[in-house]
Amino acid sequence: MAGIDQTRSFLPVRIAVLTVSDTRSLADDKSGQTLAERIVEAGHVLAARDIVTDDRDKIRETVLAWSRDEKIDVVITTGGTGFTGRDVTPEALEPIFEKRMDGFSEVFHRISYDKIGTSTIQSRATGGVVNATFVFVLPGSPGACKDAWDGILKAQLDYRHMPCNFVEIMPRLDEHLRRGTSSP
Repeated sequence: MAGIDQTRSFLPVRIAVLTVSDTRSLADDKSGQTLAERIVEAGHVLAARDIVTDDRDKIRETVLAWSRDEKIDVVITTGGTGFTGRDVTPEALEPIFEKRMDGFSEVFHRISYDKIGTSTIQSRATGGVVNATFVFVLPGSPGACKDAWDGILKAQLDYRHMPCNFVEIMPRLDEHLRRGTSSP
């Protein structure tokens, strides 16, 4: 049965939040703020927070730098997942995913469908692993950020969540790098 195992200790995760927007600043970034508040409220560490414009190179450079930072375990982006010409976050990040997390998108859309119906198809939310760091790509609305955090990420980033969670596999995300290419 899914739920919290009270016999396990909570392990805080270090999470970075990147808002992708041509129009927002930290002062009026409601989606980034929504995530930051939920991260801290859950007991995790807000390891970094920034805003970049809808530019593939800037998005990719920031996420790559954070994925190489030993003080960051998870990156969550918000914004740029729609279909307009400026929405390029999936194009910036999916090519650098070492492993893609199709289930994240599927569960996100199921949760979103319950709230906004067929409008959920206008989001290209996605997730994957970059340099042994989980990366989640969310839409730019506070509601979508709440849905993703409350419905998926809060549980999966809690070591106590059973039957499994992302935290318990974090130490093994780079096994392929440590093994080298000569493994069978």
